[in-house]
Amino acid sequence: MENNKLPNANIVLALGIISVVSCICYGIFGIIFGIVALVLAQKDMNLDRSNDIEYTNYQTVNTGRVLAIIGIVLGVLFILLIIWVISIVGMDAIQDEELMRERIQEYFGE
Repeated sequence: MENNKLPNANIVLALGIISVVSCICYGIFGIIFGIVALVLAQKDMNLDRSNDIEYTNYQTVNTGRVLAIIGIVLGVLFILLIIWVISIVGMDAIQDEELMRERIQEYFGE
């Protein structure tokens, strides 16, 4: 039996890992890498379904796909957190530490 491998399996796994790790870079990089990983994973999954050939690294694609989904979710949550913080303190307080501290204390009632 021939050892057939899906063409993008390692790339999908690498992009999934990068997506999770880079989601703290304002969220956008995690989302971008996650979407690219999902597209490549879908291509490989379709290739696996359409052929009668059994591929040996399907689990790698599936793991990368799950990591990409986690990276996208974390990226979106991080973007929502940034929007929430900006709505609390305002754009003018982002660069002024003292003003930011005052507005946070006002918001939380400390």
